[in-house]
Amino acid sequence: MTSSEPVSGEDTDAGAATRRPTLLVLADSLSYYGPKGGLPADDPRIWPNLVAAELGWDVELVARIGWTSRDAWWALTQDPRVWATIPRAGAVVLGVGGMDTLPSPLPTALREGLRYVRPPALRRVARTAYGWLQPRLSPLGWPVALPPRISVEYLEMIRESLAYVRPDLPVIGTLPSVHRSEQYRSVHRGRRPAVHAITGWASQNAVPLVDLGEAVHDDIHSGDANPDGIHWGWEAHRRVAAAVVDAVRMAHRDAQPAADGLR
Repeated sequence: MTSSEPVSGEDTDAGAATRRPTLLVLADSLSYYGPKGGLPADDPRIWPNLVAAELGWDVELVARIGWTSRDAWWALTQDPRVWATIPRAGAVVLGVGGMDTLPSPLPTALREGLRYVRPPALRRVARTAYGWLQPRLSPLGWPVALPPRISVEYLEMIRESLAYVRPDLPVIGTLPSVHRSEQYRSVHRGRRPAVHAITGWASQNAVPLVDLGEAVHDDIHSGDANPDGIHWGWEAHRRVAAAVVDAVRMAHRDAQPAADGLR
């Protein structure tokens, strides 16, 4: 057959059958920040890449700083990278929910809208004022960025939509991380209600859960984590990766180990 001849449907199907699965990760900055700041999506030390390397899969990381469960839903419905990945995905990990639980006494829309303030001098003043008020109001502990009920609604919309187009596609959920951030005065009263709500949702829909808080607790309270008190050190990334690998293998019987030493 010459290069100008069309490829048969059988050949195309055979190529698709041999393609490596892709781990689709919808997450916040905990997925790509290390102890010294943000990193490129292909950095081998962050947990999505550790998981993919262990499974022998590819990975598509769709994430941004400050993302909540609502942002993950918007990514699913609006980002063409996500649409392109779903047909070849081996599993989807919802690495969001931590930001939902943080104290947000100032409206989330205000924080997200600061970047649009003009002129730049006024924007700098507004950012400074926000940065001054946020830690001083955080001890109130309320409201949080997204109430647990709303977070679960978005998680369910994501799960239900994925099940509609790929009923066989495993979805892995996560429980919120922990923090010791001075920006929030180490207040995290929203975590327990969120854990309760997400656990109930996961139980009702047979969604495996990874407890990020349990996996990173020791690291976040050590000297190896990011000084901001929110993002993790490398040991936490390894522990989260190990927990996610276990969850994927439980949900995806074809996910065999590709390498040793993750733990």
